[in-house]
Amino acid sequence: MKLILAMACLLAGAPVWAADNEWRSVDPSELMLKTAKVEKDADAEGIFWEVVVEPKSNHATFSHYIRIKIFTERGRDSQSKVDLTYFGNNKIEDVAGRTIRPDGAIVELGKEAVFEHTISKLGGLKVKAKSFALPAVEPGAVIEYRWREVRDNEFFLRLPLQRDIPIQSVKYFLKVDDNDYRHIATKTFNAPDMGFVREKKNLFSQSIQNVPAFHSEPNMPPDNEVRPWMLIYFMPDFAASSVNKILYDAFNSSTKASDELRKAAVSIVGGAATAEQRIEKIFEFCRARIKNTSKESSGSSDSLRGKVKQNKTASDTLRNGAGTGEDINLLFAALAIVEGVDARLAMIASRDEAFFKPAYADALLRVYFMHNRSIAVNIDGRWRFFDPASSFVPYGMLLWQEEGQSAYLVSSSWEEFVTTPLSQPGKSVQKRTSNLSLSADGTLEGDVTIEYTGHLAVEMKQFYEDDSPNQREQSLRDRIKERISNAELSTIRIENVSDQLKPLIESFHLRAAAYGQRTGKRLFFQPAVFQHGLSARFTASERKYPIYFHYPWTEEDEIEIDLPRGFSLDHAESIGSHPIADFGKYSANIGITTDQRTLQYKRNFTFGLNGKILFPATAYEQLKHVFDTTHRLDNHLLALKQE
Repeated sequence: MKLILAMACLLAGAPVWAADNEWRSVDPSELMLKTAKVEKDADAEGIFWEVVVEPKSNHATFSHYIRIKIFTERGRDSQSKVDLTYFGNNKIEDVAGRTIRPDGAIVELGKEAVFEHTISKLGGLKVKAKSFALPAVEPGAVIEYRWREVRDNEFFLRLPLQRDIPIQSVKYFLKVDDNDYRHIATKTFNAPDMGFVREKKNLFSQSIQNVPAFHSEPNMPPDNEVRPWMLIYFMPDFAASSVNKILYDAFNSSTKASDELRKAAVSIVGGAATAEQRIEKIFEFCRARIKNTSKESSGSSDSLRGKVKQNKTASDTLRNGAGTGEDINLLFAALAIVEGVDARLAMIASRDEAFFKPAYADALLRVYFMHNRSIAVNIDGRWRFFDPASSFVPYGMLLWQEEGQSAYLVSSSWEEFVTTPLSQPGKSVQKRTSNLSLSADGTLEGDVTIEYTGHLAVEMKQFYEDDSPNQREQSLRDRIKERISNAELSTIRIENVSDQLKPLIESFHLRAAAYGQRTGKRLFFQPAVFQHGLSARFTASERKYPIYFHYPWTEEDEIEIDLPRGFSLDHAESIGSHPIADFGKYSANIGITTDQRTLQYKRNFTFGLNGKILFPATAYEQLKHVFDTTHRLDNHLLALKQE
């Protein structure tokens, strides 16, 4: 029984909408407009942004139309190049655009100017875009473009209400028949609740006027926590409270004990004496011995997709030796249960999308936010959480998005919530070591090794896993050159990308000309090689939104630099350490070998002690001081004098 499919069948939608492919006429007052109406100093302003939404049983279409007035050259630069992003099985179709010059002349966007590419990876998920540059854009012009967004398997529809420029009018149209509309529920977040009104038969709308621009800030909570948005979802004919019973019955059916499971459990756990040891053996068996056929799961085997029979129960998954990520987790739970351990399905919200609040009483809202699935196991009276389907996550940890979140333990009631633990900084370590030499002309050269564990390793393995060896090497080169512009990398090795247990390791030979700066008889250089070229994390003088870090982490640097012949340290000052309240620590120490030829630099930065990763905006001044001080100490220069 597939739990997500069970829900999907209950949430059906409505018919397809045919797009309006005609441009609207431009009012002369729009071309004559000299300054923005919503924010007077804005470089560009949306005149309108309208979206027609039409849900269907297996997808939803969003037909967008936006018109923007350009006031300055900065507005031209920021708005003339457009990336329409999407991911997974979603699509962007029917892109069209044009520019209306101040004199009324129209320049159309050519179809050949629209291209598709991958712009980034987020947690292993490739983000794609249809991109284009609108032609002949200049201050005073009006630009507009349309596109159709097709979202796959959408039963909950998220409607953003704010963009990165101010907008005079934002309007959504919802096209459904009367019967479907009676089953629709809406909820507005980070703004007053608003609903839809009937425009005409089968067409409903809601709008907001004079929406200010959204200004992003570094280390900000996810969009759902700070931007205004609306959620549309379809209420089933049965009572919402039945959702819990559906999930509970499906889990029990999938994990039903069998002689096959009992026999396998005895063989797997062997002579393990404690519940902890038995669970760890079961975890490693499910991860290592059951092939993951889910396309989105790390380490999956695409060749198996479609060739393995659909598993209805955990016994089927065991027998087939393969299954989806959900199948693997359910097998883990079933084996734990036959071993006499209480195991439950845990529904967890994703912290990169929203901070779930158990106060959400609506059962379907809970389903929307808590769409991640893990297994909760009661070991020695304490709930522990496991996800063997996530190939690279170490035993005892979850994906960072699922840690520190409220988890609902599916049971016969609907009120059992437990907070998942947050891994401590020592679980996610970036350890960097190097043996380098500095020449008299300032060239830095030597061998470097970077090792990642915990959440850092998961992110790096997900980043690399779909790339070829050449692509991985180029990605590493690009990252280093962002900090040290003239860096040259050779003998690159990237190890353990697909290994489920070992740390990810990057090693390479580095050569960077002019790393040290020669001034007369002195040579200045930065011993914190791995922080070279990094900008300050926080530069703004004030803050609007809370400050948020994904997870606690530790950085450990050990660097040895052989000094050039004929030079010696000139009054080297100790860098020392500085306190980071009760949520971190920083230290950097400089030493020199007894022969005065090799500099030894050790740095440790730890952040997120006591589980502190979310801070109110009022703490910004303190955090900015912490990171500014760290940045200043990292940029400490040493001087060598020529003997």
